[in-house]
Amino acid sequence: MNDNPSPQKGLGDSEHLKALGYENSFHRSMGLWANFALGFTYLSPLVGVYSLFALALSTGGPPSIFWLIIVGTGQLLVALVFGEVVSQYPIAGGIYPWTRRLWGKRYAWMAAWVYVWAMIVTITAVAEFGTGFLASLINAPVTNEVTLGLSVLFLVVAFGLNFSGTKTLGRVARIGLAAELVGVVGLGLYLLIFQRKQEFSVFFDTMGVQGDGSYVAAFLGAALAGLFLFYGFEACGDVAEEVENPARGIPRAMILTILVGGVSALFSFGGYVLAAPDLQAIVTGKDIDPIPAILDASLGTVGAKIFLVVALTAFLSCVLSLQAAASRLLFSFARDGMIPGHAWLSRVSPRTAVPVNALIVACTIPLLLCLLIYVGGSTLLARITAFAVIGIYVAFQAVVLAALRQRLKGWRPAGPFNLGRFGFVVNVVALAYGIFAMVLLARPGATGVFLDDWIVLIGLAVVMGTGLLYLFIAKPHSASHQPEGDAIAVAAMLRAHPDNARSTSDTD
Repeated sequence: MNDNPSPQKGLGDSEHLKALGYENSFHRSMGLWANFALGFTYLSPLVGVYSLFALALSTGGPPSIFWLIIVGTGQLLVALVFGEVVSQYPIAGGIYPWTRRLWGKRYAWMAAWVYVWAMIVTITAVAEFGTGFLASLINAPVTNEVTLGLSVLFLVVAFGLNFSGTKTLGRVARIGLAAELVGVVGLGLYLLIFQRKQEFSVFFDTMGVQGDGSYVAAFLGAALAGLFLFYGFEACGDVAEEVENPARGIPRAMILTILVGGVSALFSFGGYVLAAPDLQAIVTGKDIDPIPAILDASLGTVGAKIFLVVALTAFLSCVLSLQAAASRLLFSFARDGMIPGHAWLSRVSPRTAVPVNALIVACTIPLLLCLLIYVGGSTLLARITAFAVIGIYVAFQAVVLAALRQRLKGWRPAGPFNLGRFGFVVNVVALAYGIFAMVLLARPGATGVFLDDWIVLIGLAVVMGTGLLYLFIAKPHSASHQPEGDAIAVAAMLRAHPDNARSTSDTD
């Protein structure tokens, strides 16, 4: 039961935004399903499972599938916290405005700095990984030049679709959602029912991955199977000012993203395991790219080609959603005058109502990173993307920690989506989960090569170190005068708003 009074139907989207200190800059043309599709295609279980399947099995064996349940549950708690925050603050940009209003502008600057670099690197990585599917479809050799050219194609096409407006973004996201569901749920069920070569008990068989040591260590090493998969739901909040009734709809879209994404990933991962013709070769690491062989054996040549088209649609939708989320974060950052070139970056196209200059940046920097990877080789891709996931988790937990801090000071979230008396417990457990996840991600490797073993922490240290230096030397926050740390005051103001008061009295 919700024991806190909260805004009801009376406070409209524009009035809610105006009460928070902003005017409408976008077209509210995105409904619940388009918003959910945006988050789902960013999370992209097809991309995540394909990228991590071989690594998870060779590290933790078939039981590594249980990380999907563990991480999915933890991230659902984080999504519930985010839902309460975005319901009170339905502002474009997500992580940045939430941390600013929950804590302060310097704290928000660092959270956004880490998050935007993590997203930009992730855009680069997804575009690079998608080139393998496109090369296979057109029978192109996988050379460095082909990879660079196809990566650029992914980025430019996604930019063009994003540039055309929010309606196009929503349409393509829904197409991507359908492709994802066919590619993960449909294919997963087909493999489970018609192509099963293993017994279900295999998910409790370690198949000797622990060697002479403890399986606990091997299982913890396979945590990446879930940790690399379950984010993207926050993108639903990045476009809050383009969504109809965001205070109610976005929390639902976030929860749907986690639940549907988790079930889809389980079907996909489980289907590949049960349909693998030589599971032992995957577990021992002899087969480092097993999914194409599983698809060929299960679907035939034509079926595998059809799956490539579905997968390409999912990859393109993922890049599209990532670009959209990154551009809205940059726009929100710039609108408050927090970064160099803020006047240029905060410009919104009068024709398409999208932050076109922020979109240009969200496409150009990944293009430059692709060129850098072309020069430095595929090893560089692994190194520069290693910090991305821990960077995203750090940014997520910055919101969770800031929300808990405000609760301890007396904040009762005032949005329509409200956990009531359970909010504090959910917030504490979400923070504990986040700390546990970051410890797993930060654990050094055991290759004996210093850079490879410590690359996650090195990458995070470089990004946070440069951010802190810029923050204290240039003081980008000093010229920004938008509200900060006002969660308690805003909650009281929203509850006292005349429209809310009338709506509440009408329902008494």
